[in-house]
Amino acid sequence: MPTYHIEMMEGRTVEQKRKLVEEITRVTVEVLGGSPESVDILITDVARHNWATGGKLWSEPR
Repeated sequence: MPTYHIEMMEGRTVEQKRKLVEEITRVTVEVLGGSPESVDILITDVARHNWATGGKLWSEPR
């Protein structure tokens, strides 16, 4: 089964992350089959000063 790598800006709560991994796992099992225990999800929180879009750091005013 798959291993998902999720990178997102820091600031989400543990409850939000819990809901996210529950839903990703549910949909994965629904679409691909297998068991929930075979789905791995790694979440990396990235600080806003380490993420840029369009040549501008997210920690800078937009």
